[in-house]
Amino acid sequence: METTAGDPPVPDPYRWLEGEDEEVLRWQRWQNALTTEVLGDLPARVRDLVDGLMVDRAPSLPRFAGGRWFHAKGSTVVRSDEPFGDGATVVDIGQFADRETEPFLSWLSPSPDGAVLAIGVCTDGSEQNTIRLIDTATGVVRDDAPSQVLFDGWTGGAIWLPDSTGFWFTAVTGSVFEVTKGVFLHRLGAVTTDPEPIPLPAGTMDYVIPQAGGRWTVIAHGLATPVPYAVHDGRSWRPFITDVSATIAGHIVGDRYVAVTDLDAPRGRLVAIDLDSDTPNDPSTWTELVPESDAVLRTVTPVADLLYLSQFVDTYAQISIVDSAGRRVGEVPLPARGAISEGPFPGMSLVRRGHDEQMLLSFSTPTRSWSVLRHIPGADSVEVLRPPETGLPDATVTDLWATSADGTRIPYHVISPPGADEALPTLIYAYGGFNAPFLPQYPPKGMAAFVAAGGRLVLAHLRGGGELGRDWWHGGRMQTKQNCYADLYAVAQELLDQGRASRLGIAGASNGGLLASVALTQRPELWSAVIPLVPLCDIVGALREPYGRMVIDIDYGHADDPADVRRMLGFSPYHLVRDGVTYPPVFIEAGDTDPRCPPWHARKLTARLQAAQAGPSPVLMRIWENVGHGWATPRDTALSEAAEWLSFAMHHLQLLPSRSAVAPGSGGSPADLAR
Repeated sequence: METTAGDPPVPDPYRWLEGEDEEVLRWQRWQNALTTEVLGDLPARVRDLVDGLMVDRAPSLPRFAGGRWFHAKGSTVVRSDEPFGDGATVVDIGQFADRETEPFLSWLSPSPDGAVLAIGVCTDGSEQNTIRLIDTATGVVRDDAPSQVLFDGWTGGAIWLPDSTGFWFTAVTGSVFEVTKGVFLHRLGAVTTDPEPIPLPAGTMDYVIPQAGGRWTVIAHGLATPVPYAVHDGRSWRPFITDVSATIAGHIVGDRYVAVTDLDAPRGRLVAIDLDSDTPNDPSTWTELVPESDAVLRTVTPVADLLYLSQFVDTYAQISIVDSAGRRVGEVPLPARGAISEGPFPGMSLVRRGHDEQMLLSFSTPTRSWSVLRHIPGADSVEVLRPPETGLPDATVTDLWATSADGTRIPYHVISPPGADEALPTLIYAYGGFNAPFLPQYPPKGMAAFVAAGGRLVLAHLRGGGELGRDWWHGGRMQTKQNCYADLYAVAQELLDQGRASRLGIAGASNGGLLASVALTQRPELWSAVIPLVPLCDIVGALREPYGRMVIDIDYGHADDPADVRRMLGFSPYHLVRDGVTYPPVFIEAGDTDPRCPPWHARKLTARLQAAQAGPSPVLMRIWENVGHGWATPRDTALSEAAEWLSFAMHHLQLLPSRSAVAPGSGGSPADLAR
């Protein structure tokens, strides 16, 4: 039982499923076997279609160092004369396998002189990785790599010193489950044991991101709202910006920190802050380079002596170019209306990649997969370094706005098969959290196959995300979190009312998995299929774990505030399930090594729904072995995942013919127990 101050206990009948003992694993194996039985041959029937239309996350940009390019090619890293050219294999990460699972390249970072390649290798799907160092001339794996474990690749891995003698990196300082992180300085040939004595907030579990440039090193603190919290001038550390409540996300440019900030500018403005300033916490001493505009300014990238500014206009990407004084000198001519790939969270955009003298970017549209483009300062066109792998060239994209319960207009994009004007089976995919923009991009997780099969796919931009600036984020977090779910229901209802959807499904991953689970439990009558992927399902239970408490504190509420806990129970799906309700078909997916949304969330919600289900529809669960949150999943495994949940969605939204073997059984059969 969990309690809030002065309140009755919160029921938790399936807390035993939070364990990892044999009883729990036996239950989990039984559920997996049940899912396999109920799905039958549905995944096989769509696998080839999904395979032809699924791409990985946006491709990693090649890195330039020592006059050569380094890029991932399959399981290898190649050094070549051109960004994606043929060249010499520097390393094959297959040699680092320590189990049956295929190792995963989490990141790569060559030293500035190109002599040493640092890579992060994950062997269990969890994203946790260790550093390997390779001599690029010989391919020999060096024996002087640090031994610390990196929680993930979100902080860039190895951030090299300009002289190539060592690098900064962020790693966990205790158990990976404690989530405490420190920044380490590793010198080649030395042993690294202790983190740097950086002045950071006491007890922080949030991300710390090193940035190096010239004689300066900056430590940014915070994933959703990073600020340059500490600075090193080549001699010692000192606090930098510690008393400003805002996002300040940028890069070292000479002796200034040039950053996008939402301080006094909810859509963002560009400022420069002297790194040797005695008063960095006084915004009046900052220099404004580009004022706030109607566009949402998201990131800045220094290229040569220019600054490339990534921004959103009605969710679509634009890139403006300004000089060091903020004067506009041009823009990047993007090939269409679409999305630029950047880390979803502002802190992830602080890692420099590519080439210091060229702008490299990944670009996609809702109907074309990711390409890699290059813009040379002064050029009037972009060069395609890697074309799109696949797409839906004949599909149509319609940009629409729904009206939420409080009158706010909510943008969404509808991807339809060619010539389709009638109501179709429709799947909504959305996120809505943590200041992370959900982009008008090529559909992730193989979802383009849903359109190719004759369905309609909707990408919804809900409050809580970062698509429309700081106010959009704040309009769907903490006390206003329910707005995010109201926005979803507004989009869903409009699709039905306007005759676009014949049957409606909802899917989402991570915070989007929470979104789908909330939609299932708050509005079960809306949906014909619900697919929470790697979801957070038990808000109260998550507060017992350090990582869960950290993310909840960013976006949902504070554990030490009883009013917040009571409010969070209003959107904690596990606690919203009601006995005797007819729930729609549900497919819940998770990974057994997920450090962000552990599999017990999926287990508990599955068990609670199966016990409460009053209708005939199945409640199925799949827990994948040696799979985490999705950031370190090999493609073959990701393909199997997508084929399963998409076939479930297609079947229950009536894109696949009905089969009696898929319908729940009777008389106490395993399929009947899935109800």
